[in-house]
Amino acid sequence: MAESFLIALREGFEAALVVAIVLAFVKRQAPEHARAVWMGTLAALLVAVAVGLVLHLTIDGLEYPARQRAFAVICLAAAGLLTWMIFWMRKHSRALKGELEAKASEALVAGSAFTLAMVAFAAVLREGLETALFLLSVGTATDSGDLVIGTLLGLAAATVLGVLIYQGSHRMNMRAFFKVTGALIILFAAGLMAKAVLFLQVTGDLGISWDAVYDLTGIHWLTQDTQVGRFLAGIFGWDPRPSIEQVVAYLAYLIPVGWLYFREPKPGAAEADLVPEPVSTPA
Repeated sequence: MAESFLIALREGFEAALVVAIVLAFVKRQAPEHARAVWMGTLAALLVAVAVGLVLHLTIDGLEYPARQRAFAVICLAAAGLLTWMIFWMRKHSRALKGELEAKASEALVAGSAFTLAMVAFAAVLREGLETALFLLSVGTATDSGDLVIGTLLGLAAATVLGVLIYQGSHRMNMRAFFKVTGALIILFAAGLMAKAVLFLQVTGDLGISWDAVYDLTGIHWLTQDTQVGRFLAGIFGWDPRPSIEQVVAYLAYLIPVGWLYFREPKPGAAEADLVPEPVSTPA
């Protein structure tokens, strides 16, 4: 549940932030077109849910060993996309607000509600498709009920934060939020790398040089039979009995990516506050 909550919170909040920026701009310039932003957002959410269901049903229909190989590919793809996402946001956060407002302004000048809806649609769809892929990778070792609950809680929290920020009733330290969630996502992605190795070892596509670097399966609360064990496995990629290949994959990702992420950015490249200006909603 914890991993699906984290992913849904991070991705959901990015989507909510995009909608808040575009909606705040439209409310200032042409409030009568706000409906187009909501229509584009809703359409993106429906498409993302549909794609997620298709992917889930497709993977669900596979049998061993194709199923395990598919999960390995999904884990690797999700880890790569997560890495791109956190570094992209770190680099482009300063320009994001201006870019979205510029696109919205062009749509308003052209008088096209459809173009304005597409601005919100494209931005939210990207976040939605990323979420669908990430949750599919999480679902390889998570109870479906916990996955749904964690996702809904994460999206609910993201929505509340987005509404508060849009209304101007809450000032949030964006840099701190993305820094902390980014660090957790790096740990999560490292776990996906190790999980991909495990899937390939199960199918026999990857050999095992040392099948138990350590064995803590005797400590019950550290196994995935408990909530604590599942939490550690979901967020930190914990395995109470990993192979040497799993450990190498985990550290080979975590150390260089962690170092690059926490390295101080060059002067002038620091993240900016993306909170849109408070908007008074017309009565």
